[in-house]
Amino acid sequence: MILVSNTTSSERKVVCHDIEGSKFEVLASELSFRPSVYAIIIKGNKTLLSKQLDGYDFAGGGVDLGETLEEALIREVKEETGLEVKVGKLVLLGDSFFRKFTDKKFVHVIYAYYLCEVTGGALSTEFFDEHEKNYAQIAEWIDINAVDKLKFYNAVDSPKLLRKARGLLQKA
Repeated sequence: MILVSNTTSSERKVVCHDIEGSKFEVLASELSFRPSVYAIIIKGNKTLLSKQLDGYDFAGGGVDLGETLEEALIREVKEETGLEVKVGKLVLLGDSFFRKFTDKKFVHVIYAYYLCEVTGGALSTEFFDEHEKNYAQIAEWIDINAVDKLKFYNAVDSPKLLRKARGLLQKA
Protein backbone atom coordinates (compact mmCIF):
# COMPACT_ATOMS: atom_id res chain seq x y z
CA MET A 1 0.00 0.00 0.00
CA ILE A 2 1.56 3.32 -1.04
CA LEU A 3 1.17 6.24 1.33
CA VAL A 4 -0.21 9.40 -0.22
CA SER A 5 2.55 11.97 -0.52
CA ASN A 6 3.83 14.55 -2.98
CA THR A 7 7.36 13.20 -3.07
CA THR A 8 9.75 11.86 -5.64
CA SER A 9 9.75 8.11 -6.17
CA SER A 10 12.97 7.78 -4.13
CA GLU A 11 11.25 9.50 -1.18
CA ARG A 12 7.96 7.63 -1.54
CA LYS A 13 7.01 5.55 1.44
CA VAL A 14 5.14 2.27 1.44
CA VAL A 15 3.59 0.23 4.21
CA CYS A 16 5.07 -3.25 4.54
CA HIS A 17 3.56 -6.02 6.65
CA ASP A 18 5.19 -9.00 8.32
CA ILE A 19 3.89 -12.48 9.13
CA GLU A 20 2.49 -11.27 12.44
CA GLY A 21 0.46 -8.50 10.79
CA SER A 22 2.70 -5.68 12.06
CA LYS A 23 3.10 -2.75 9.71
CA PHE A 24 6.24 -0.78 8.88
CA GLU A 25 6.50 2.50 6.98
CA VAL A 26 9.51 2.15 4.66
CA LEU A 27 11.15 4.30 2.00
CA ALA A 28 10.68 2.73 -1.43
CA SER A 29 14.45 2.99 -1.91
CA GLU A 30 14.87 0.47 0.96
CA LEU A 31 12.90 -2.22 -0.90
CA SER A 32 14.26 -4.95 -3.13
CA PHE A 33 12.23 -6.76 -5.77
CA ARG A 34 11.36 -10.40 -5.20
CA PRO A 35 9.53 -12.15 -8.03
CA SER A 36 7.90 -15.30 -6.69
CA VAL A 37 5.71 -18.15 -7.91
CA TYR A 38 3.31 -20.46 -6.10
CA ALA A 39 1.53 -23.70 -6.98
CA ILE A 40 -2.16 -24.34 -6.47
CA ILE A 41 -2.45 -28.11 -6.46
CA ILE A 42 -5.95 -29.55 -6.14
CA LYS A 43 -6.76 -33.25 -6.11
CA GLY A 44 -10.40 -34.13 -5.58
CA ASN A 45 -11.63 -32.08 -2.65
CA LYS A 46 -8.14 -31.47 -1.24
CA THR A 47 -5.37 -28.98 -1.83
CA LEU A 48 -1.69 -29.37 -1.09
CA LEU A 49 -0.32 -26.80 1.36
CA SER A 50 3.10 -26.29 2.88
CA LYS A 51 3.07 -26.34 6.68
CA GLN A 52 5.08 -23.36 7.91
CA LEU A 53 5.51 -22.31 11.54
CA ASP A 54 1.95 -22.36 12.94
CA GLY A 55 0.23 -21.82 9.59
CA TYR A 56 0.21 -22.72 5.90
CA ASP A 57 1.16 -21.41 2.49
CA PHE A 58 1.08 -22.66 -1.05
CA ALA A 59 4.29 -24.37 -2.17
CA GLY A 60 6.51 -21.91 -3.96
CA GLY A 61 8.94 -19.08 -3.45
CA GLY A 62 11.45 -16.76 -5.03
CA VAL A 63 12.58 -16.85 -8.64
CA ASP A 64 16.36 -16.96 -9.01
CA LEU A 65 18.17 -14.77 -11.55
CA GLY A 66 18.31 -16.51 -14.92
CA GLU A 67 15.42 -18.82 -14.02
CA THR A 68 12.05 -18.78 -15.79
CA LEU A 69 8.84 -18.65 -13.77
CA GLU A 70 8.08 -22.24 -14.75
CA GLU A 71 11.56 -23.47 -13.81
CA ALA A 72 11.35 -21.69 -10.46
CA LEU A 73 7.93 -23.13 -9.70
CA ILE A 74 8.98 -26.69 -10.53
CA ARG A 75 12.11 -26.28 -8.35
CA GLU A 76 10.27 -24.69 -5.43
CA VAL A 77 7.51 -27.31 -5.37
CA LYS A 78 10.13 -30.08 -5.41
CA GLU A 79 12.06 -28.40 -2.56
CA GLU A 80 9.01 -27.81 -0.37
CA THR A 81 6.98 -30.95 -1.07
CA GLY A 82 9.14 -33.59 -2.77
CA LEU A 83 6.66 -33.65 -5.66
CA GLU A 84 7.23 -33.06 -9.36
CA VAL A 85 4.65 -30.92 -11.15
CA LYS A 86 3.47 -29.75 -14.52
CA VAL A 87 2.73 -26.02 -14.54
CA GLY A 88 -0.71 -25.05 -15.81
CA LYS A 89 -2.86 -21.95 -16.05
CA LEU A 90 -2.03 -18.65 -14.34
CA VAL A 91 -4.69 -17.99 -11.68
CA LEU A 92 -3.49 -14.77 -10.04
CA LEU A 93 -0.82 -12.12 -10.59
CA GLY A 94 -0.26 -9.35 -8.06
CA ASP A 95 2.12 -7.68 -5.68
CA SER A 96 2.62 -6.88 -2.03
CA PHE A 97 5.10 -5.22 0.29
CA PHE A 98 6.43 -7.17 3.23
CA ARG A 99 9.20 -7.75 5.71
CA LYS A 100 10.76 -11.19 5.39
CA PHE A 101 10.88 -13.09 8.65
CA THR A 102 14.12 -14.89 7.75
CA ASP A 103 16.40 -11.87 7.31
CA LYS A 104 14.08 -8.92 8.21
CA LYS A 105 14.62 -7.27 4.80
CA PHE A 106 11.82 -5.30 3.16
CA VAL A 107 10.69 -6.47 -0.26
CA HIS A 108 8.28 -5.59 -3.03
CA VAL A 109 6.96 -8.97 -4.10
CA ILE A 110 5.55 -9.60 -7.54
CA TYR A 111 3.70 -12.92 -7.17
CA ALA A 112 2.13 -15.38 -9.58
CA TYR A 113 -0.10 -18.32 -8.61
CA TYR A 114 -0.42 -21.17 -11.10
CA LEU A 115 -2.55 -24.29 -11.21
CA CYS A 116 -0.21 -27.28 -11.14
CA GLU A 117 -0.65 -31.01 -11.60
CA VAL A 118 1.42 -33.60 -9.74
CA THR A 119 3.38 -35.79 -12.17
CA GLY A 120 5.64 -37.72 -9.77
CA GLY A 121 7.56 -37.84 -6.53
CA ALA A 122 6.36 -38.38 -2.98
CA LEU A 123 5.70 -36.02 -0.08
CA SER A 124 9.02 -35.40 1.63
CA THR A 125 11.18 -32.87 3.48
CA GLU A 126 14.31 -34.24 1.80
CA PHE A 127 14.77 -31.23 -0.47
CA PHE A 128 14.27 -28.42 2.11
CA ASP A 129 16.91 -25.71 1.93
CA GLU A 130 18.69 -24.58 5.12
CA HIS A 131 16.05 -21.91 5.93
CA GLU A 132 13.11 -24.25 5.34
CA LYS A 133 14.57 -26.80 7.75
CA ASN A 134 14.04 -24.20 10.51
CA TYR A 135 10.38 -23.35 9.93
CA ALA A 136 8.73 -25.78 7.52
CA GLN A 137 7.26 -29.23 7.94
CA ILE A 138 6.07 -31.85 5.46
CA ALA A 139 3.34 -30.58 3.12
CA GLU A 140 -0.22 -31.72 3.80
CA TRP A 141 -3.29 -32.50 1.74
CA ILE A 142 -6.00 -30.33 3.32
CA ASP A 143 -9.74 -30.53 2.71
CA ILE A 144 -10.66 -27.42 0.71
CA ASN A 145 -13.69 -26.83 2.95
CA ALA A 146 -11.32 -26.43 5.93
CA VAL A 147 -9.10 -23.69 4.47
CA ASP A 148 -11.30 -20.87 5.81
CA LYS A 149 -10.21 -21.87 9.32
CA LEU A 150 -6.46 -21.98 8.60
CA LYS A 151 -3.79 -19.37 9.22
CA PHE A 152 -1.98 -18.48 6.00
CA TYR A 153 1.39 -16.81 5.48
CA ASN A 154 0.82 -14.91 2.26
CA ALA A 155 -0.63 -11.65 1.00
CA VAL A 156 -3.66 -13.10 -0.77
CA ASP A 157 -7.09 -14.25 0.29
CA SER A 158 -6.20 -17.95 0.10
CA PRO A 159 -9.74 -19.37 0.42
CA LYS A 160 -10.95 -17.03 -2.35
CA LEU A 161 -7.94 -17.98 -4.50
CA LEU A 162 -8.73 -21.68 -4.05
CA ARG A 163 -12.37 -21.13 -5.02
CA LYS A 164 -11.23 -19.33 -8.18
CA ALA A 165 -8.75 -22.11 -9.02
CA ARG A 166 -11.36 -24.78 -8.41
CA GLY A 167 -13.75 -22.97 -10.74
CA LEU A 168 -11.10 -22.89 -13.47
CA LEU A 169 -10.53 -26.63 -13.05
CA GLN A 170 -14.26 -27.34 -13.31
CA LYS A 171 -14.48 -25.36 -16.56
CA ALA A 172 -11.58 -27.28 -18.10
